[in-house]
Amino acid sequence: MRHATAATETMGNNSIIVTDLKICTSCERLSKKDLGIRIPRPLGNGPSRFIPEKEIQVSKVDPRTQSIFEDAFAALGRLDNISLVMGFHPQYLENFLKTQHYLLQMDGPLSLHYRHYIGIMAAARHQCSYLVNLHVNDFVQVGGDPKWLNGLEGAPKKLQALGELNKILAHRPWLLTKAHIENLLKAEEHSWSLAELIHAVVLLTHYHSLASFTFGCGITPEIHSDGGHTFRPPSLSQYCVCDIANGNGVCSSLRMTSSEVSGEVEVLMERMKQLQECRDEEEASQEEMATRFEREKTESMLVATAEDDECVPSRDVSRHFEDPYGYKDFSRRGEHVPTFRVQDYSWEDHGYSLVNRLYPDVGQLLDDKFQMAYNLTYNTMATHKDVDTSMLRRAIWNYIHCMFGIRYDDYDYGEINQLLDRSFKVYIKTMVCSPEKTTKRMYESFWRQFQHSEKVHVNLLLMEARMQAELLYALRAITRYMT
Repeated sequence: MRHATAATETMGNNSIIVTDLKICTSCERLSKKDLGIRIPRPLGNGPSRFIPEKEIQVSKVDPRTQSIFEDAFAALGRLDNISLVMGFHPQYLENFLKTQHYLLQMDGPLSLHYRHYIGIMAAARHQCSYLVNLHVNDFVQVGGDPKWLNGLEGAPKKLQALGELNKILAHRPWLLTKAHIENLLKAEEHSWSLAELIHAVVLLTHYHSLASFTFGCGITPEIHSDGGHTFRPPSLSQYCVCDIANGNGVCSSLRMTSSEVSGEVEVLMERMKQLQECRDEEEASQEEMATRFEREKTESMLVATAEDDECVPSRDVSRHFEDPYGYKDFSRRGEHVPTFRVQDYSWEDHGYSLVNRLYPDVGQLLDDKFQMAYNLTYNTMATHKDVDTSMLRRAIWNYIHCMFGIRYDDYDYGEINQLLDRSFKVYIKTMVCSPEKTTKRMYESFWRQFQHSEKVHVNLLLMEARMQAELLYALRAITRYMT
């Protein structure tokens, strides 16, 4: 006999209380016969479809993480599954929650209901029903007009005008120009101020990238949410519902032997060592470095983004945007989009100061979050300790920016193919460009010997690299408009 976790959640005027449910055959008969109630059971196996529930145990976290969870619950009245999964990395989680709280609840250019509606618009671009539903509830709670939720055409013209920026940023940010910015800032009675636009851009990029993390980690809806529960009886009658929900009796993925695990990790570590030695011995010319970037950029277009035989279930959220615009590679059929050189426009030298000037403190919060994700390390790789992972982290970050046409002149892009295998590249490209198509098979196929916490760390890197890439294009367009 297992017990479901006791929990209390409040949504609007309806308090949903789930407490000490014994959900097995005899208990279900008792609840129906004596109490006359139907007991919902969770559809997911804990907070993530990809990570076993036993690895995400709130009762077993360290005191610091527990404190962060308590603060988050006190501020929002909930502890969502995204936070539970990010709890593998409490340093990052604390930074993330602080930034998100500032964007949504503290003083800023935009009203509270506008902020949540923009979150809905951004999450809907990737059909992320998890985030959409979260912010639909928040939108209504802060006094938003429910009519806006019928579709973007029901929202004010000012928000409708943001639709073009939303879709370009989400799917093809390299196409953004100062003309797009001008159209928003000079729309007469529906115009945006620069400060409002910066706030909106940060929200859009935050929720595009958070949709990537949500799908990349297989985040499941909470039991009280849409899609988080069912009243149907279990299909596997020999198991208690609680067993099924916890993944017991369900076939697990093929486990690797310890020799396979050791071999795979050591190959990657050996490549890192050899690349470091090559760096020390000789440095490629600028021409060669540029050639290697173009080659990697071209190869990234040949990486498929998804498998068609396993789809992530999603609800109809298309009403929150106006057309089915999607990801396309930035250089197709001979078309050429100029490379975005970080030396000409970088976050550190340009974007940070622009954001901080127009939306005080947010530039610093974002910078802290980027730095935290990029520099976070425990000096481990699977079972190996005292490992310098900086080369691997930089390869992941720069590969994502390369897919967005962003180049670092001082980086040798030849290292990417040495460190990131094809299955990992498929996962990265899908999660960053078309996250709604991310599958459990993709998650399981890369770095099979690594801990789930290490894969979550990878997803934090992917999320932040994507957000910074989008921000760079948006802020560069705003800068060009201003000058």
